Amino acid sequence: MAKQTYGNSTALVDEEDVTETRQYLTFSVGTEVFALAIATIKEILRNVQLATVPLMPSHMRGVINLRGAVVPVIDLALLFERSATEISKRTSVIVLEISDEGESLDIGIMVDAVSAVIEIGEEKIEPAPSFGTPVRAEFIEGLGKLDEGFVIILNAERTFSLRNMAPEPEADA
Repeated sequence: MAKQTYGNSTALVDEEDVTETRQYLTFSVGTEVFALAIATIKEILRNVQLATVPLMPSHMRGVINLRGAVVPVIDLALLFERSATEISKRTSVIVLEISDEGESLDIGIMVDAVSAVIEIGEEKIEPAPSFGTPVRAEFIEGLGKLDEGFVIILNAERTFSLRNMAPEPEADA
């Protein structure tokens, strides 16, 4: 038996009945719903002023000044080879703190809208499929089964590593 706390009360539960749940932030890019583990999220910003940087990859929308630090902002729609995100009142920049090749890195991702923080139990997460998703399989941590369908859970460190986001070198003609 193990103690499980629910709000202000504690109950004894059979350890075999306890399933690990993790919290995820859900957001939309176009008509698709994605999620990222809360542990990677530093903050969520709206109405940000982006400074453009010349000669950056097309998915790089610009940079923001976050309390004195320059943070690159990636348009997630462009990274996933879709049309650029249309800026609206709901457009948000999710600032992530990830580890890239052993170095801590803050990076912003522009999304159409942030939805909610949800909990998904391990038993409701399917492995990444090798086909049928709008994102390359190596970016996907899994598919979360929800009452209203699926949510694509992204692996932040693989999706937003500098190596994966660098433009492909052009072949000599």
